Amino acid sequence: MGSRLRKTMQVQEVKHIVSTARDLLVGKVPLPVDQCQEITRALIYKFLSAEDAASVSLGGAPRYFTGDRAECRWDALMSPEQTANEVDRRYRDGMALLGRADVMPAIRTIYRDAYIPYNDPIILRDFLRAIDRFDTDDTEKIGDAYEMLLQDLGAQASAGQFRTPRHVIDFIVAVIDPQKHETILDPACGTGGFLASAWEHVNRAGRLSAADRGNLARNLAGYDISPTMAMLSTVNLFLHHQQQPVVSVYDTLTSEERWNDHYDVILANPPFMSPKGGIRPHGRFFSNSRRSEVLFVDYIMGHLNDGGRAGVIVPEGVIFQSQRAHTQLRRLLVETALVAVVSLPAGVFQPYSGVKTSILILDKTLSRRADGIAFFKVENDGYDLGAQRRLIDRNDLPTVEAELREYLRRLSAGESVDDFTPQTGLVVAKERIADGGDYNLSGERYRENGPVSARWPLVQLKDCCQSILSGGTPSTAREDYWVGDIPWITSADIMDIKTAVPRKFITEKAIEESATNLIEKGNIIVVTRVGLGKIFTNDFDVCISQDSQGLIVKEGIDANYLVWVLRNKVQEFKSMSQGSTIQGVTKRQLSELQIPLPPLEMQREIVAEIEGYQRVIDGARAVVDNWRPRIAVDPEWQLTDIGEVAFFQEGPGIRSYEYLDGGYPIINVRCVRDGYVDLSDSRSVDPEIVKQKWSHFRVEAGDILFTTSGTIGRVAIVGPEHLPLLMNTSVVRFRTLNDSILSNEFLYQCLRSDSFVDGLKAQATGSAQLNCGPSHIKMMQIPLPPLATQQAIVAEIEAEQALVSANRELAQRMEARIAAAIGRVWGDS
Repeated sequence: MGSRLRKTMQVQEVKHIVSTARDLLVGKVPLPVDQCQEITRALIYKFLSAEDAASVSLGGAPRYFTGDRAECRWDALMSPEQTANEVDRRYRDGMALLGRADVMPAIRTIYRDAYIPYNDPIILRDFLRAIDRFDTDDTEKIGDAYEMLLQDLGAQASAGQFRTPRHVIDFIVAVIDPQKHETILDPACGTGGFLASAWEHVNRAGRLSAADRGNLARNLAGYDISPTMAMLSTVNLFLHHQQQPVVSVYDTLTSEERWNDHYDVILANPPFMSPKGGIRPHGRFFSNSRRSEVLFVDYIMGHLNDGGRAGVIVPEGVIFQSQRAHTQLRRLLVETALVAVVSLPAGVFQPYSGVKTSILILDKTLSRRADGIAFFKVENDGYDLGAQRRLIDRNDLPTVEAELREYLRRLSAGESVDDFTPQTGLVVAKERIADGGDYNLSGERYRENGPVSARWPLVQLKDCCQSILSGGTPSTAREDYWVGDIPWITSADIMDIKTAVPRKFITEKAIEESATNLIEKGNIIVVTRVGLGKIFTNDFDVCISQDSQGLIVKEGIDANYLVWVLRNKVQEFKSMSQGSTIQGVTKRQLSELQIPLPPLEMQREIVAEIEGYQRVIDGARAVVDNWRPRIAVDPEWQLTDIGEVAFFQEGPGIRSYEYLDGGYPIINVRCVRDGYVDLSDSRSVDPEIVKQKWSHFRVEAGDILFTTSGTIGRVAIVGPEHLPLLMNTSVVRFRTLNDSILSNEFLYQCLRSDSFVDGLKAQATGSAQLNCGPSHIKMMQIPLPPLATQQAIVAEIEAEQALVSANRELAQRMEARIAAAIGRVWGDS
């Protein structure tokens, strides 16, 4: 069995155990971070008992559950002879005794002041039995299992942070390569992933003596502002066999007690979000900013020893935003510490966030030797970029790691890097980065010479065009300009590369007396400001606004070929964008884009191949978009008012000023997709307010969510992995009142059916946006066939749904083929 398959099976097993434990806790302990704390303490408790048992089996003595604690050991708790009340008493006593015991400080820290925040012995016993399914026999795997637990719970996401995927952590640690004699810090350690990886990396590098391991343990340090996170980090390190973790509760950005502590290596994925009003730092930072991402990078640079190294994950704002603090920070990086930038895919932090990030590689010694900065791009990291992050075969991280390590080796050895031409990146002179004063750190911005592997000659976009025409808006004060028959479009009118739906029409006089231009059919419109990156091949004459440029294509160039190649450059457009209020690219930047240009016949062959795939996509999407569950109602079936057989409730009206970063998540209409829940766009509120005002609006696993505003009728079922959740207005939850009369699955299909959704829409109010609510829902009826018939209908619908899912997957496969076809144009294998 392959290691990746074993890992996948292990992940699924851990997720199942965690899901079971959460189902038991969620009614008593609603917040994920608190659930994580309860599972953590129980898991460590079991682990310590297992350590005692192993010691006894080898002829030694127990270390943790001795004396008064002996009756509290894990196997005693799991004895079938113990009543729930006795299990409750012994477990509470065991935690209290561990918090006071003469054991290592890390254990006392975990159990000091520990308490169980509910009084329900049966729930506690069932919860501990769920934890008992964790296998602690293989202590090498228990630390990895714990990290999977943290990932599954998403504790940091609910606290305004995003857990760093372990494979990304390991990549950074391998590149930075910490040594056994070096001091190592994570100033925002969260659950301790970087520290655990660094510990393992150094231990794998060579046989360490007991003294070496002791020094390494003392040299590893972590800070976190949250006591809970500091505790989770301590546990993580302990489970990776670091017996004396040094993790401190410390506010890195506002406290000064440790300001004079410096380190040889710093590894971090600091929080990207700043609280409302910004951070209020002390005055010792170089940067004059209240943005957490700016201050953390400033801190890391300033707290490296001379010759120190760092790997830090940053959001795109650090890479290219034009605010003064960001620009000053980038200048300091380029001049004093930065040696490389690694661009990561936008979905690395799914399901917590789709935020785009990069890794900064700092080395104060090598930076002084280097005349340039190396830029690398990771297109694939071994997982798809959806919310589930499923394993795929494409992984650029090993190649990027090898090329980046070779670049650093050359710098360290004093060898020339003039002939260094990485497959995954490029080296840019510092002078060029400094040119213009913005110190932009987006590697795509500097690809003027294109990738070295391109198969066809590279030309600038302007060389493919007779001209590039700008747009404009005729004066809206002149009514006579807006009564013509010539389409005038903005980016909002562009639907896809083949479709635009004009909403406004102008006269020839408006064209003559304004900045707009007429783009004759058969050419290309590229949006370069609002709606940046949209592209459209116009099959009718059209005028454009100032947000777009019209490409008048030369003879001998296939306009459709240009469109497909430019669609591949959308991310580059966005990385080049400038402007504080409206982000955009200039006409010059657009015209100087480099693209491969094969002969015309080859262009046409490429277009024919791509459009063949696109036709399959269009057909598959037509199935996906148009299929709806349909229930053929038998006249013999009873029609019942929905309120008689189902509970339904709309969420409260939560004001925007009540939102905060981190806290109790809220599900809004944008989070309810057709058939699934997507929390990437959710907001949060204070958990205390939830307890005081809105506890009865908390969603439960199995609830059916239904949107009642905007797009009426998006339906999804809540799973335990989504909890805790609070409804917001315009989201209604449903649940059957009696599943022997109405199954929840049949209710779900009824709510999705056209007859139900169309019936609600007919009652809805509002002209610009349709709205309905409980008063409209209670007037709706649903069919109520016998339960066996309900089950048969659900089974048939689910079979159809499997075919729809197959079409969705087919469309995704064809999209991949289009990407591969365009990739071949660029010389990718």
